[in-house]
Parts: sequence; C-alpha cells; structure tokens
Amino acid sequence: MKLVEGPSSNSDAGRSTVAPVVAFLIVGILIGGLIGYALSSLFIVSRMDELQTRLSNLENRVSALQQAQNSSGAVTYVFEGNFSLSQLYEKARDSIVLIMGTVVNYDIFYRPYYSSVQGSGFVYKFRDQFVIVTNYHVVYNARDIIVRFKSGNAYPAVVKGADPYADLAVLSVNASIDEFKPLKIVSSSTLRVGDTVVAIGNPYGLAGSMSSGIVSALGRTISEDITGGYSIANCIQTTAPINPGNSGGPLLNLRGEVVGITTAIVSDSQGLGFAIPSNTILREIESLVTKGSYDQHPWLGVTGVDMTYDIASAMGVNVTYGWLIVSVTANGPAAKAGLQGGSKQVLIKGSRITVGGDIIIGVNGTRITNGDDLLSFLEEYTLPNQTILLTIVRNNRIIDVPVTLGARPPLT
Repeated sequence: MKLVEGPSSNSDAGRSTVAPVVAFLIVGILIGGLIGYALSSLFIVSRMDELQTRLSNLENRVSALQQAQNSSGAVTYVFEGNFSLSQLYEKARDSIVLIMGTVVNYDIFYRPYYSSVQGSGFVYKFRDQFVIVTNYHVVYNARDIIVRFKSGNAYPAVVKGADPYADLAVLSVNASIDEFKPLKIVSSSTLRVGDTVVAIGNPYGLAGSMSSGIVSALGRTISEDITGGYSIANCIQTTAPINPGNSGGPLLNLRGEVVGITTAIVSDSQGLGFAIPSNTILREIESLVTKGSYDQHPWLGVTGVDMTYDIASAMGVNVTYGWLIVSVTANGPAAKAGLQGGSKQVLIKGSRITVGGDIIIGVNGTRITNGDDLLSFLEEYTLPNQTILLTIVRNNRIIDVPVTLGARPPLT
C-alpha cells in the first residue's frame, strides 16, 4: 500500500512563484503610499504658505488702519461683509441725548395736572453752532425742557425751530462746549431696501440703547396727530426695533452717519418702525435754525385714495393703479388747474368710496402707482410756486394737466 504525506513537487514550484509577486505588490503599495504622502505634504505646505500670506496681508491692513486712526484721531471702518456694531456704538453714543419735559393739561374744571414727556435727540453742528435735533412731537406743548448728555450732565433747553409737517424740532442748549459731540448727516437718497441701519436712543428712559435692523421699505407716508391731517411723506420703514422714548434719536448707516430720525411705530406690529429721512433734515435745517420754522412744503390741495381693482371696476375704467382724487380744495392749486374730485359714493366691500374723480398716474414723467409715490415725489423734488405736469385719467382718457403748486397753510 502507497502512503501520501503532502503535496507533490509541482506545488512547491507554485509557492516559489507566488512569493515574489506578493513581495512586489507590497513594495508597490508602500512606494505608492510614500508618493501620496509626499504629494499631500506638498499641497498642505502650499496651502499653509498661502494662508500665511493672506494672514500677513490682513495684519498689514489692520496695522495701516490703526496708524491712520492714531494720526487722525478718527475711527475708520472697512466693511467687506464684516463690520463692528460695537465700534459704531462707541463712535456715536456720546452724541445721543435724553430729552425730558413737562406738559400741563386741564381737567373739565380747568384744574391743571401735569405729565412728563421724554424722548431722544442727537448733537449736530450747523455752521458755527451746536444744536440738538429731535422730533417735534417730543417737545410739543412741553415746558421746562431738559437735555441730558451721555456724561450725565443735564441742562435747560429751548426750542429754536420746529416744523410739525415733518415732525422736526431743533433745540438750543447752553451747555459746556465739551458736551457736544456732533454726528454727520448724509443724504438718505443712497439708501436701498435691505441696507443695514442702526437706531440709538432712550426707549422707556433706558439711555443709550442700540438696536439694529434693515431698511424694509422707502417712500412711505405716515400720519400723526400734530400735522393737522396732513401726511408726513417719504419716510423710511425699518425693522430696527423702536419703542417709546426712541423718538428723535438718529437712524444710522454702518459708517455711523445719520440717515434718518426714528419717529413712529405701528401699534402691535412686529418690527415695523418709521423714520424721517435725513434729506428732510438737510433741506430744512437752515430755515429751522435761522428762522425758527419751515414753510416750503408743496401743496396740491386734494384728498384721495389709492386705486384698486375693485374701485376700477366700480368706475368702469381699465386703470387699476394710481391715486384717485376724492375731493378738491376750493381755490387751491388743483382747483385752479381744473382737476376734478369724485361725483358719487359707492359701497365697495363694506366701505363707502367717492368715485368719479381724476386718477393721477404720473408726475413729470414719473409713474405714480399710489399715494405714497405721489406725496413722496412732491416732498422730495418740488417746491411751492413750481409748475408740475400731472398725468391723469379722466373718462378713460389719459391727459396731461399743468399745475402750479402752492405752500401748505401754517398750522394754527
């Protein structure tokens, strides 16, 4: 009988062939790994050099800005997607003041009772004199007005000039010269919806409070009790939180420049506030300081409502935009130009609307879609005694009517 203990000699030959192949593969893997490691190291070194270069450039820019600041004494901001609200606050906070006053009212027996009012304001230098700019409604009917600066020092103040139609007032304060840290006022025409803005004021008496938001709309029209029924046009709408006591404080851009004055909020709204545009301040400041008033608000002498699809259907017209004239003031600019108000009332979804009047759809070639457009255009670009060209729709015909504007009558 034949016994077999293991593989034959052919298997030994196969093993001797496989061993070199495995060794070759192992060596190849090791070499590939070393090459990959070397390439990765080179890439990492290259990236580190690039990052080091960028860091060095950034350090050089910061050093240059610090040197410029030290030499000029002014704060310089570079906003390339990054900005510091804390720096902005440090720059502006000493310019914000708290305004306090007392209002005397009388009961039915003509017995006096007193209430306190407060708001915000900011320091501005007009030519060679320092003034405090605020809202008119902050100091309306107020006596014993006091202005408190960031230092804590308080001084009596007097109203130097006021314009109820724009809710603006300028105060004169006999304070030490080192209390006045003026802010710069720039044109609000550069504002765009979506721009970041900052409000600094004294909400509920909490001095020096800052909030931020964006410009959520431009060219808004608001109403206040102090304007005698006239609207305040061309206002800035913002999401920056505004509370009682903020009124009169500045609305700032990211360079710490004044682009508006916070003035009003909508009750029970979420992040809906309004500011008087800085263009209005720049236009009126000279008259307010030197004359004590401003009387150059253009006046058309009409009342009206925004056009809607339902109003257009009720009138039988094919224009669903513009501003419908409801009534025309006797002997006013519109009446003298032959503009026509409504002729009948109709019930539209539960509301009575006077229809039949002219529909304003353009001013000097600019399209007018609603009352905000019309009033903002007039306030921003026209003056009393100026002749404008209104484009209107009358009896389904588009016609142009020249109108010479008047000035709003003074409030009594």
